[in-house]
Amino acid sequence: MSSNHFHQHAADGHTHEHLYDRPRTVCYADETGKRIWNPTFQAFAQYWGFDAHVCRAYRAQTKGKVESGVKYVKRNFLPGREFVDIVDVQEQLDEWNATVADCRIHGTTHEPPIARFERERVALIPRAGQPGFGLAARVSRIVARDWLVSFAANRYSVPFGLIGQSVELQRQGDRLLAFHRGELVANHALLAGQHQLSVLPEHGPGAIARNARTRSTQTVSSQRSRAADVVDVEVRDQAVYERLLSHFAGEEVVQ
Repeated sequence: MSSNHFHQHAADGHTHEHLYDRPRTVCYADETGKRIWNPTFQAFAQYWGFDAHVCRAYRAQTKGKVESGVKYVKRNFLPGREFVDIVDVQEQLDEWNATVADCRIHGTTHEPPIARFERERVALIPRAGQPGFGLAARVSRIVARDWLVSFAANRYSVPFGLIGQSVELQRQGDRLLAFHRGELVANHALLAGQHQLSVLPEHGPGAIARNARTRSTQTVSSQRSRAADVVDVEVRDQAVYERLLSHFAGEEVVQ
């Protein structure tokens, strides 16, 4: 099946296995050379329930399969065309897919992609009305030095103490939730548009300092209160004690 046709009919479902090139949005190598899945991509694959595979490094055969679809579009769809906007691009691409790309004899399968797709449709994993990954699944973010994280081209604050650590973001209705180690740490109203900021005062270093000062003041006040309880005794004239001593001394003499 051509990649063009697959995306055009994504509502029907998706394949059990996906083959990718090796960009950092999919995977990267650690200091030992071991492959590490990008956390967001891994969550994406788990959300849709497919097995991801990547091309072997320096192996032109598999890498070429991934790139051939891109070259086909560049060489056969783009040349000589003009576009008004992204909507116009999509409309022209849909028309080209339906009349050209899906009807040609494919070089590998030797049959039209549309015919191949009709046979493979039953083997796809159905979406079953499942909402898009960006609307339902949690995505991982590293908290920046300004204690902000990005989501859908907007930025949201999380507690200052989480700088440099990983949090998971999840959209729920008109709210954006942030989790750290499974615990909810931030709850924002979802921003409309792009390049907007949502900063909650209690997340900043000023709030931490205020809380520390409050705890310190409460501790000092409590200590002063306890000290006052200890020293709060009646102060009497020395003559009172002298009369008491004389009284008890006289009783001892009488006895």
